[in-house]
Amino acid sequence: MSNEKQFVKEITPQSEDFSRWYLDVIKKADLMSYSPVRGCIVFKPDSYEIWELCQRELDARFKETGHRNAYFPLFIPESFFQKEKEHVEGFNPELPWVTEAGGEKLEERLAIRPTSETMIGHMYAEWINSYRDLPLLINQWANVVRWEKRTQPFLRTSEFLWQEGHTAHEDEEDARRETMQMLEIYRDFVENFLAIPVIMGKKTPSEKFAGAVDTYSIEAMMKDGKAVQAGTSHYLGTNFAVAFDIKFLDRENTHQFCHTTSWGVSTRLIGAMIMVHGDDRGLMLPPKVAPTQVVLIPIGPAKTREQVTARTNELYAELKKAGIRAKVDDRDQSPGWKFNEYEMRGIPVRLELGPRDMENNQVVLVSRVTGEKRMVSQDHLVDEVAKLLEETHQEMFNRAKAFLDEHMAVVDTLDEMKAFFETNRGFLTTGWCGSEACEAAVKEETGATSRNIPFSPIAEKETCLVCGEKAKHTVVFGRAY
Repeated sequence: MSNEKQFVKEITPQSEDFSRWYLDVIKKADLMSYSPVRGCIVFKPDSYEIWELCQRELDARFKETGHRNAYFPLFIPESFFQKEKEHVEGFNPELPWVTEAGGEKLEERLAIRPTSETMIGHMYAEWINSYRDLPLLINQWANVVRWEKRTQPFLRTSEFLWQEGHTAHEDEEDARRETMQMLEIYRDFVENFLAIPVIMGKKTPSEKFAGAVDTYSIEAMMKDGKAVQAGTSHYLGTNFAVAFDIKFLDRENTHQFCHTTSWGVSTRLIGAMIMVHGDDRGLMLPPKVAPTQVVLIPIGPAKTREQVTARTNELYAELKKAGIRAKVDDRDQSPGWKFNEYEMRGIPVRLELGPRDMENNQVVLVSRVTGEKRMVSQDHLVDEVAKLLEETHQEMFNRAKAFLDEHMAVVDTLDEMKAFFETNRGFLTTGWCGSEACEAAVKEETGATSRNIPFSPIAEKETCLVCGEKAKHTVVFGRAY
C-alpha cells in the first residue's frame, strides 16, 4: 500500500467508538507496534521521543529538589515480598516469576520488578546508619512488568516505562512534606507541560498503594469521560522500614525507623495525552511535548520549487537555532496530502511558504488546534512561532479544562449515580461514609470506582450516597481505564 493511501484511510469517529478511534490514531500516527509478546508494545520513535521529552522535564524538576538518579536490579527475590504482607498481596496476581536460569532451577524464585520498594528497602537498610544520612532522595528511571489481564497500548501494558522515586526521612513530618511536594510537581508538570487539567486528592483506603499509609493522586478525564490516574505519591510511614530494618541513629543517639515515601508516573501519560486532546482528525500534541513543533511545507509550481525550498530551509535553520523543533517536508507529494498528514500526526504548527509569500516577505502559519491561518513577516518568524506555540498550549489546556468542568456532576444517592451513567459520561462528586461495603456497592452497581477524596471538591456532601449515614468524606467517583 502506498504512503498516500495509508494516510487518507479513515479514522473511526470518537462518537462512534472511542476505543477504536484511539487504536486507529496511535497506529495511523505510527506511535507503536504490537510485539509478539501479549500485552507488550514497541514504542516507535515519535512516541519514545515524547517520553524522552517528559523524562527530560521531570528529571530536571527532580534534581532541582535534591533528588539523584540510581538504578536497581530488575529481578527481586521472592523473600523480599514476603517481608511486607500487604505489599505482596497487592501485587501477587500481576507478578511474573523466573524459576529457572542457565538450565538450572533457581533455589529462590525471582519476581520481575513490578515496583521497587522491596529491593530499595533492602539497600537502604545497608546505606542508612545515622540521621546524617537523611533524607535520602533517590529516583529511578526504569521498566516494570505487571501481567495485566486486559491491556490497552500506553495506558495499561504488561511492560511499561516509568520513574519511581524512593525517599527516606527522619520523621513523619519531613516524609509527608516530600509526599506532597512530589504530588505538586506532578500536577504542575501534567498541567503546564501536557496541558491536561487534573484533580488532586487522597485515595480511599481500598484504592491506596499496597503497603502505604496514605496514597495521593492526580486524576485526569479522557474525552469519553473515563479517568486515568496520571500520577501517585505515597507516604509509606515506617511499614517498609520495619519490614526491611531501615534504622538510623537519631540526634539523641537512639535507633529509630525511617519514614519512607515513593512516587511515580509512567508512559500511560502518553495515552492520557492522546485521549484528552485528540479529535476525529487524529492526534493533537501539546507543543512542549511534540517531537516536531513546526513542519515547514514549501508550495507552488515546479518552476519555483528550488527557490522556495531554499528559502524554506533558511527559515528552518532560524527556528532550529532558536531551539524550536522543526522539520521541512519537501517530498514530491501534494500540499493538501501533507496538510492532512500533519494534522493527523498532531503537529502544533504548520508553516506554508509559496512564491507569493516570497514576494511579500511573509509566511503562513496554521494552528492545528484552531485551524487559524496567520500571515506573519519572515523577519519576525521566530517570535511569531514561539507566540503561537504558547497560545496553542493554553488553548489546549482551556479546552480540556472546560470539558472536565462540563462533565463534573454532583449526586446524592446511588440511584442518581446509576441514572447519570445510563445517559452521561464524566465524574461524580458525592458523599461517602467511609465504609468499604458502601464503596464496593458503588463499584458493583455502576462500574465506577473512587478516584480520590479531592482537596478542592466542587461541592461538600453531608450524607453517604449508599447508606444515607453521615458522610466522612466528599469523594469523586468515575469509570476508569
